[in-house]
Amino acid sequence: AHTVRERYVQQRLLPMAMEARAIAAVPQPFGGDMTLYSATQIPHILKVMTAITLGLAEHQVRVVAPAVGGGFGSKLNVYAEELLCMALAVKHGVPVRWNETRSENAQATIHGRGQIQNIELAADENGKLTAVRVRLIGDMGAYLQLVTPGVPLLGGFLYAGVYELPAAYDFECTSVFTTMTPTDAYRGAGRPEATYAIERAMDTLASDMGIDPLELRRRNFIPKAAYPYTAWSGLVYDSGDHDLAATEAARLADYEGVRARQQTQNVEGATKRLGIGVSSYFEMCGLAPSRVLASLNYSAGGWETATVRVLPTCKVQVVTGTAPHGQGHETSWSMIVADKLGISPDDIDVLHSDTAIAPMGLDTYGSRSLPVGGVAVAMACDKVIDKAKQIAAHQLEANADDLDFSGGAFTVQGSPDKTLPLAAIAFGAFTAHNLPDGLEPNLEAQVTYDPPNFSWPFGTHICVVEVDTETGAVDVLQYVAVDDCGVQINPLIVEGQVHGGIIQGLAQALFEEAVYDSEGNLKTSTLAEYLVPAASDVPSLTLGHTETPSPTNQLGVKGVGEAGTIGAAPAVINAIVDALSGLGVRDVPMPASPLTVWKAIHAAGDGGGAPSDTAGTDVGDHSGVTARTTTGGGDESTSNDEEGGDR
Repeated sequence: AHTVRERYVQQRLLPMAMEARAIAAVPQPFGGDMTLYSATQIPHILKVMTAITLGLAEHQVRVVAPAVGGGFGSKLNVYAEELLCMALAVKHGVPVRWNETRSENAQATIHGRGQIQNIELAADENGKLTAVRVRLIGDMGAYLQLVTPGVPLLGGFLYAGVYELPAAYDFECTSVFTTMTPTDAYRGAGRPEATYAIERAMDTLASDMGIDPLELRRRNFIPKAAYPYTAWSGLVYDSGDHDLAATEAARLADYEGVRARQQTQNVEGATKRLGIGVSSYFEMCGLAPSRVLASLNYSAGGWETATVRVLPTCKVQVVTGTAPHGQGHETSWSMIVADKLGISPDDIDVLHSDTAIAPMGLDTYGSRSLPVGGVAVAMACDKVIDKAKQIAAHQLEANADDLDFSGGAFTVQGSPDKTLPLAAIAFGAFTAHNLPDGLEPNLEAQVTYDPPNFSWPFGTHICVVEVDTETGAVDVLQYVAVDDCGVQINPLIVEGQVHGGIIQGLAQALFEEAVYDSEGNLKTSTLAEYLVPAASDVPSLTLGHTETPSPTNQLGVKGVGEAGTIGAAPAVINAIVDALSGLGVRDVPMPASPLTVWKAIHAAGDGGGAPSDTAGTDVGDHSGVTARTTTGGGDESTSNDEEGGDR
């Protein structure tokens, strides 16, 4: 048997959304109603929480979330400033506004990550995993925000990664209060942390056993034929084909070619060493069903609501409980409805983010919008079609079972001349002159959908770097991501989501860290001290995808907003350690700045490990490192994500 024991540190990160928070509480001149305008991801949850906390009648509270300028999870909280503005507005009967500065945002919003991870793996002589043990210390900060203690627990399901593991899994988390800003959900919320630990530890195991890291993963992947797969936790992974994603990523990255180049480049005395890192991940997203969330002591459910309303002129209103802030729900929801109803997307209006217009919903976070909210929209369309079919059958004097619906019209089977367009049905439902007995007028349907399972996107990321051993500088030469989010509604939006996620994961690996001094003062409270990568700092990205539809929803979709962030950081650090493994380096902590990398090199040379000039196929230890990327430019297509926005 082989065992490895690793310790990694997930540094604190600042979400740094493009815009800081802003709030305006506006009391109405009569009746006691209150409208709260807030840069929030959760207008519906905020409405309930403010009513409960301030003792207001919920039906008199309206929350509007305008274009919020990004979120990444930092705006899915109920903050004291929102409550204070509302309380002052109630007391004085005048509008109260608050705008956050950038330094206030860094200190008074939330931070992400903040964990110390201890992970142990056991494997048999062939490299097959036999046991995983995890001990976490979570840094909660000075007080709790909405889901602070739950973030490490969300990751607790994923420390076995995409690997077939017997029931020998042991997870324990101890979270502590500190004198720092609270931590909470930040793009991925527990899933990136878990993936980092298992993927770094897998590389260490591969190094110790003399097995290529990609080969070790292939020996342990849950096979496609095993799905749906019941994990050690009791959760059911709905679908997956990990070997296919890994094979495609290896092809796009020319994995074998890079290994061959290492043999000639990573020789004794070389100052530019080549490394390649792999990261295969699973993501549990959708945050449902509600009963599972109850087992985690989550305060809300996992359902979502949608209303589809066909107006008399056959224009369509879609009312959704999701609250987009850059994810493109207006586009994607319109595409779903257009495909279902056979009408132009230009005739569809998506209404959201105002609790007076969309009174029911659970908002946007956790890559839940499409696999929960989008599916609810599709189901509401189905109900509209079912009602329209009853009207069409009545007016065409046909049996409803004999009607086909295609291209926005009903046709009687075997009688193509007998047809009735949806536009005529919509107007007829409005006039109600000729409806079946007992059928209500108008063409509208509402669905509240509580999914039967999480959705389970997955993928493999591969990063190729060149490390300057004299300066510690890291140059990301190539980054390949092959992600599987099931059926893609809008591939361009998916691409943007993955781009933005990768850049944020790469930023954790190489650039970003919230730093405190010994007296508890935040030293990185502005963009002058907190290093967010610019477009010139990041590489061009090579994206691929596989498609494994989810069997648990009718669209076959899965989430994608956090996938890039989950896969990126371990791929980058694995590549750096791989490049330096011939020098005896077994770990580089995040963020892997040039100074951090340089120190790791010299620590290994001073006795941290006996240098050996093997080409780099043995991948060393994993903890975290930081190195500035000085790549040859590229597009930082930081599209928005489920915890997202512009950055």
